[in-house]
Amino acid sequence: MENSFRFYRNLACEYFPCHKVENADEFNCMFCYCPLYLLDECGGKYIINNGIKDCSNCLVPHKVAGYDYINNKLIEKVYSNK
Repeated sequence: MENSFRFYRNLACEYFPCHKVENADEFNCMFCYCPLYLLDECGGKYIINNGIKDCSNCLVPHKVAGYDYINNKLIEKVYSNK
């Protein structure tokens, strides 16, 4: 997939890919960190480890559709707080 505003692959990053994946060509670096981290119900695969949210097994922000998922979740959160 080409780099765009929805998908970016940073091949120059020394940590690329920062998670074990089957296909590095589909690894999205757009959100190097997840903007949904502060949400209790982010929809991702996380555990609570000593009271801290551990997202190291989550690939939601790194999937091809991660950009759309994250933006929709943030919009949902904004409108649910009104």
